[in-house]
Amino acid sequence: MKKVILMICLAFAFSQTSNAQIDFGLKGGINYNNNGDATFSSTGSDVIKGGESRSGYHAGLWFRGKLPLIGLYIRPELVFTQVKNEYTDQNDATSEYEYKKLDVPVLLGKKFLGVANVFIGPSFQYIIEDDFSFSGLTTDEFDKFSVGLQMGAGIELGRIGIDVRWERGLSKTEANFANVTVDNRTDQIIFGLSLKL
Repeated sequence: MKKVILMICLAFAFSQTSNAQIDFGLKGGINYNNNGDATFSSTGSDVIKGGESRSGYHAGLWFRGKLPLIGLYIRPELVFTQVKNEYTDQNDATSEYEYKKLDVPVLLGKKFLGVANVFIGPSFQYIIEDDFSFSGLTTDEFDKFSVGLQMGAGIELGRIGIDVRWERGLSKTEANFANVTVDNRTDQIIFGLSLKL
């Protein structure tokens, strides 16, 4: 069912841009996953301290088409993301693990003041690899597919774009292993740089 919803959203996105001029390009940046407590304040503090324990990265492609009747644009993206997360065991010891996923945000946005924009939309995610292990257990019990929400703002100066986003996982992707609870839902701040081709 979730895959059907993803296909419908993507079909809608591309059908809306089929008769319009489509911009496209490359993007990449840094992610700061704060494991359920991501705020701009906490992320700023984490960045100052180095942010190594929670930092990740992303890289991919973006497309954008205007929706002339309502004055907005739609921006589907295809992004590879590496994120770090952590879990706490029954002894309150914290361990980190890393996972890689494919993200497909489908963002609805509005440009203003010539260079600025704001946007919001769902992000469909699929975990393709992780290094989680605990007493021989793996994350096979997780639902690898999940849905999140992204919102943010940015500026564009010529072909270069800079944006900052907040992303929160909406799907329940929690798994329990022998008194260990692991939740793969992202709660992160994303700093991105894009280039229009």
